[in-house]
Amino acid sequence: MRNIQNEKVKFGLREMAVIGMLSAVSVVLGLTGYGFIQLPVAKATILHIPVIIGAILEGPVVGAMIGLIFGLFSILQNITAPSVLSFAFFNPLVSVLPRVLIGITAYYSYKMLTVKNESLKIGIGAIVGTLTNTFGVLTMIYILYAAKYAAAKNISPDLAAKVIYGIALTNGIPESVIAVIVCIPVILAVKRIKR
Repeated sequence: MRNIQNEKVKFGLREMAVIGMLSAVSVVLGLTGYGFIQLPVAKATILHIPVIIGAILEGPVVGAMIGLIFGLFSILQNITAPSVLSFAFFNPLVSVLPRVLIGITAYYSYKMLTVKNESLKIGIGAIVGTLTNTFGVLTMIYILYAAKYAAAKNISPDLAAKVIYGIALTNGIPESVIAVIVCIPVILAVKRIKR
């Protein structure tokens, strides 16, 4: 009985260590600016990649916790360095909820695939997690703040959906490609080490 309890404690400590390490990676990427890639229309982010890695390696709860810290950091970042769209990111439904869902969707899309190719499974999980972030954040902005977004961007409210989902496509594709390129080798290497 004692050995089982010790194993649970160790597993809990490992999960906390992974959450702490990968959350720190997200925060450092955000603080240094290395977590953003300037595209012609907007900035693409790679801050979600540690969430995907944590989720696929340690499960949906770990992924959700890293996503929670990523989302809370997003709020803090918009308070300390406000931008034209900070009003939207002050709302946890925009900045936190989609980030928590990254870990859950990445994990289950990876886990539910029945193919034997591990790289393909990781790649699909990375794409689903990335699109959860991109479309989740932008959909919440559209649902909650379409008119305010249009005013901030100086466009007609009728064009808000086109502009928002245009950004989702423009950002979502390169963010997905980068997530796949980073997640596959990192996750495969960690899984080899864990064996």
